[in-house]
Amino acid sequence: MKLTGILLLIGCLISTAWTAKTVSKYITQLEQDRYRSIFNEGLKSNDLQAVYYASANVAATEKTQETCKGLTKVYEESKLNDFEKNFYLTGAWKNLGCKETVPAKVKDAVKNSLQKDASSSQEIFFNLHSAKSLNLPIDETVKTQLGKALQAILRKDDSLSSLGHGFAVAAELGTQGAFAYDRVEEAFVQADEVDGKMLQFEGGLSITALIVNGAFKLSSSLKKPAPISAEQATKFATYFLSRSSVQTPKGISILLEALNTLAGQKNIAPICVMLSGNGQLLPESPVLGVKVSDMLGKPLSPALAIVTASITSKATNQALASKINLVPSNADPSVFTYNLKSLNPPRGQYKVDIEAGDYKQSLRVNVLGKVKVSSLEIGVGDSDSVATIKKHSVSFANKLNTELAADSQQKIVLKTQLADEASGKPLNVHQAFVLLRHKITKQEIIFVAEADSAKAYKFEMDVGARSNDFGHKSGVYSIELIVGDALISNSFKWLLADVNIKFSRETPQETSNHPRQPLPEIIHQFRVPEKRPAKLVSDLFTGLCLAPLALLLILWAKLRTNVSNFPLSLSALGFHLGLGAILGLFGIFWLKLNMFDTIRYLIPLALVTFLCGNRLLRKIAGRCSEK
Repeated sequence: MKLTGILLLIGCLISTAWTAKTVSKYITQLEQDRYRSIFNEGLKSNDLQAVYYASANVAATEKTQETCKGLTKVYEESKLNDFEKNFYLTGAWKNLGCKETVPAKVKDAVKNSLQKDASSSQEIFFNLHSAKSLNLPIDETVKTQLGKALQAILRKDDSLSSLGHGFAVAAELGTQGAFAYDRVEEAFVQADEVDGKMLQFEGGLSITALIVNGAFKLSSSLKKPAPISAEQATKFATYFLSRSSVQTPKGISILLEALNTLAGQKNIAPICVMLSGNGQLLPESPVLGVKVSDMLGKPLSPALAIVTASITSKATNQALASKINLVPSNADPSVFTYNLKSLNPPRGQYKVDIEAGDYKQSLRVNVLGKVKVSSLEIGVGDSDSVATIKKHSVSFANKLNTELAADSQQKIVLKTQLADEASGKPLNVHQAFVLLRHKITKQEIIFVAEADSAKAYKFEMDVGARSNDFGHKSGVYSIELIVGDALISNSFKWLLADVNIKFSRETPQETSNHPRQPLPEIIHQFRVPEKRPAKLVSDLFTGLCLAPLALLLILWAKLRTNVSNFPLSLSALGFHLGLGAILGLFGIFWLKLNMFDTIRYLIPLALVTFLCGNRLLRKIAGRCSEK
């Protein structure tokens, strides 16, 4: 038992490794045509970067000489850094095979750039590749100098961008850049895994492609092992393929470069194993097609000696075939086919296990069947009776030659038996609908036909109960049966009959016998006020509120207040009148005013009262100082 368990575990691990080296997508011909169109448009761009990446992927012809004529102008107008502009100009000049020489000032700038200190690995990258594009000599002294400068920069700046450009530079320096290989693992451990299926670096396609391309170039130049495993290569490839919808020359160029880099690693390169077609096998010709190619859709080189398939039914888990040999297609050597006609596969879903050399992949296919209508009956009868229903048989694809009639006291009944055309057995389908469409207004309503225990589909509609669904719209309706399923190849819509439906009533909008009547007027009703206290209580309360004022006057009389000493001046009258007006305003606010109206009146009163009061106090203070 232990030995069996160990062998089973080893088998699972081998299966996982095989499957891990396959991807389920490749760059299709349609996508490649779109890429070419974008590159051709990029040559006409005013963006120097776009021109460079487009030129790197378009063959140099006489037509491209037109782009050469405008390169200098595009270079002068570019807002990029000088070392970037030099790189894109010299690179595009070389890619396009421009007949004229590169401007002297650009050539001199590139020469001098190799002698001065660079501030980043990106700058070294651009300067070095600009020199290569100009075929400038780069001796060991220059390589040693660049290697030391790069090593110093990577100690200070170990960002992903810095490491990626550093790997690409180190690959050009040979042994002088060997130190950078020790940083490759440091870079790849920073990759983020997505859903357990993809690996990418923060920064997206540009950074991911930069690091992958640079790391593989470096390991190749130093004759070192591949920097990642086969499983990691598959996950990176899956990410790159997920970005196949890029729209810019730069994005497409670096995507294709990364895929070509991975495809060139024979020991770890993933291949694409997927269905050729939509995975729907027709009953007349159930040809299984499997595409086995690299990630760019090209046949594998060397070609596979044999591709086998094992087919198992998902419903019964029974094997339909085991390790049948697929045959290469004459039209496309990357497509392998096998006609399942001799196996006579029944309708259903199947699991297909593909083995192609050291690669293994599981696929899913549907073998389609055909449905036929064994019988169909339709009729109209009373809603509360079954015996009175008169049924009419209709043969498939024909229409009942008599028009049915139904009113609100009746129901429409339909029953049909569907069967598999090959076996003749009753068949259940995913979709079985009955559609009623008004002949004039084209209004449609769809009902679901339910299957009973005998797999017969039934539809029953009580006209009176469904009146609201039809908007009480009487008239002639056509009845159609709609049958569909993912596993049948002849889904259909069948016009069965016409039925004249009369509902018990119609909406006012649908008949002139019931003209519109005005709706009753809506009158707002306020809440009934709460019961007030008796008048005696109110008067008593008011008197108690005024009592302190009366008490004040009495006390003033007892104290013999010297009213004659009141100063008869404009400021004194204004102050006391203003103060009294403010108090009166507060009383009115309590009785009837709202807050906003009160503030509007209070502001001018308060202003007058303040000015008069200030003047009055100044006069009183002056009199006191004289005394």
